[in-house]
Amino acid sequence: MTTSMPRTPRTRHLAAAFVLAALAVLPGRAGELHAQDAAPATCPAPALAPALAPTTVLIVRHAERADAGAGERDPGLSPAGIERAHALADVAADAGVTAILTTQYRRTRLTAQPLAERLGVPVSVVEVGQGGIAAHVEAIAREIRTTHAGGVVLVVSHSNVVPLIVRELTGIEVPEIADDEYDHLFIVTLAPDAAPRLVRARYGEPTRTPTPAMRES
Repeated sequence: MTTSMPRTPRTRHLAAAFVLAALAVLPGRAGELHAQDAAPATCPAPALAPALAPTTVLIVRHAERADAGAGERDPGLSPAGIERAHALADVAADAGVTAILTTQYRRTRLTAQPLAERLGVPVSVVEVGQGGIAAHVEAIAREIRTTHAGGVVLVVSHSNVVPLIVRELTGIEVPEIADDEYDHLFIVTLAPDAAPRLVRARYGEPTRTPTPAMRES
């Protein structure tokens, strides 16, 4: 039986950031209500076309992996990684996640598992296959833009793949993720009528002492 980690101010602040990021791309309801109120009673306001919902994507690297034993090619999570997986569940619990995408490797699936169990959202595996990383990144982006358009998608991937997914979705280059960094959280908003937006955050226990350069990245 797993024990949920208590929420910290950091997780509450990030959960609020998700809400603010989503509100930033929604149509201005106040303006619509004002226009309707101003219309004469005998002249109904024209019907408004339904706005297409934005797609929000939360992208993280898998949590800290366990030391691989002899012959172990697919390690799970270390105790610190298990703790981070629960921190991710705390951060994303109120973000409205509708889909979870991972690779076939245990460390990505185990990172997503606490959130998946909490929300009852299945984990969908997008394999890194014979086509290599480039084909995998394209498949992730295609599934987000088609199958999960208008939803909130959590993507759990690997240090060398996360920056490529961010670039594929936004066209924005982000720094490489070092081998000992596990706390990056990239929030991408894809709106049908606007340029992609990217918010860079961190969650859980810091895996490095932040430097000025890291705070800017």
